[in-house]
Amino acid sequence: MFENLSEKLERSFKILKGEGRITELNVAETLKDVRKALLDADVNYKVAKQFTDSVKQKALGQSVLTSLKPGQLMVKIVHDELTQLMGGAAVDINLKGEPAVILMSGLQGSGKTTFSGKLANLLKTKRGKRPLLVACDVYRPAAINQLQVLGGQIGIDVYAEEGNTDPVDIARKAKAHAKSAGYDVVIVDTAGRLAVDEQMMNEISDIKAAIRPQEILFVVDSMTGQDAVNTAKEFNDRLDFDGVILTKLDGDTRGGAALSIRSVVEKPIKFVGTGEKLEALDVFHPERMADRILGMGDIVSLVNKVQEQYNEEEARKLQKKIASNKFDFDDFLNQIQQIKKMGNLKDLASMIPGVGKMIKDIDIDDNAFKGVEAIIRSMTPDERQMPQIINGSRRKRIAAGSGTTIQEVNRLLKQFEDTRKMMKMMNSGAAKNMARMMGAMRR
Repeated sequence: MFENLSEKLERSFKILKGEGRITELNVAETLKDVRKALLDADVNYKVAKQFTDSVKQKALGQSVLTSLKPGQLMVKIVHDELTQLMGGAAVDINLKGEPAVILMSGLQGSGKTTFSGKLANLLKTKRGKRPLLVACDVYRPAAINQLQVLGGQIGIDVYAEEGNTDPVDIARKAKAHAKSAGYDVVIVDTAGRLAVDEQMMNEISDIKAAIRPQEILFVVDSMTGQDAVNTAKEFNDRLDFDGVILTKLDGDTRGGAALSIRSVVEKPIKFVGTGEKLEALDVFHPERMADRILGMGDIVSLVNKVQEQYNEEEARKLQKKIASNKFDFDDFLNQIQQIKKMGNLKDLASMIPGVGKMIKDIDIDDNAFKGVEAIIRSMTPDERQMPQIINGSRRKRIAAGSGTTIQEVNRLLKQFEDTRKMMKMMNSGAAKNMARMMGAMRR
């Protein structure tokens, strides 16, 4: 995400970091490169021009030419402008109402149904809500079944009417059902098309009039670039939606939609989808995204992801096991599961300041743990708890059962033992301090 843009912006700023004298001419030259980098990232031309004009005005107004560190000041100005371009601050969804009704809109294939499931899961697990999913896509084959499968995975009820082909009627009845059954939130998944058409617009406008939603969200695939911005404008002209959802922001996207859409439709980006898993949904924070675009990392989001998986009681138990040298492969496997729940590995690593640039050409496979997990799952319960009993014949059996080699099993056993020794050494000081710190952060 944004890797090419980050690299090109960094090259642009190097013009101001040289030893030569800083002039209005090379400030203009830098901004010309910045504009080109934005256009290459598929940012709307007018948005890119307005952005660089604003940066130039503020740069010259803040005496970049006479600054001791003009390059750093320029980066700060660009950072602040990027933040404002994407909305300035995070904007929450409106959950007022009994029940609160959220209407989804967007083209077919944008990820509306998957996002509906992700949002329901987030509201249930992090906001303590009782959501109801409503299947109003009566055209796409298996659309209702897809929503029911998603609901089953996260333990959330789905309202559907088999045989009813009137989405307005379904939505109206679903809202009445939710109110009588005590649901907090109603999330209405609507039909999309391959392109904007009058029938779709009339239908979703009728649904809006029938259920009077507190929140209308436009879901868009960020990989469609400028097409996403144009489609957003057409939907907004008809629906006057409340916010934008960018899906597939973890993919091979140039980021132009994220940078353009807020400026063009003047509606905030509220959430971004960052993976296939139902937990892979993040609140959109413009300032943090600006940090990442400029290669500064996003340590706040990383800490938040760690905290979501952190359990104080489990951490205390683990600390005791480490202190008594009883940390075993079951504990190790559990830690792997916690890491995997946090999301895409490369995306996580890029949140660490300075790391994104280092790993941009490295392919970090999300299945990197698969071999290790297979080896551990091929062990007996006794072998997991007492790795010291794993002799030659056991290693041969474990390798055959996991589809790996004896050398790979030997390597994991040695790495595990080295890790266990290091953790015991750390436990006396650093680990205790970390546990206390994480506990304080959580509180």
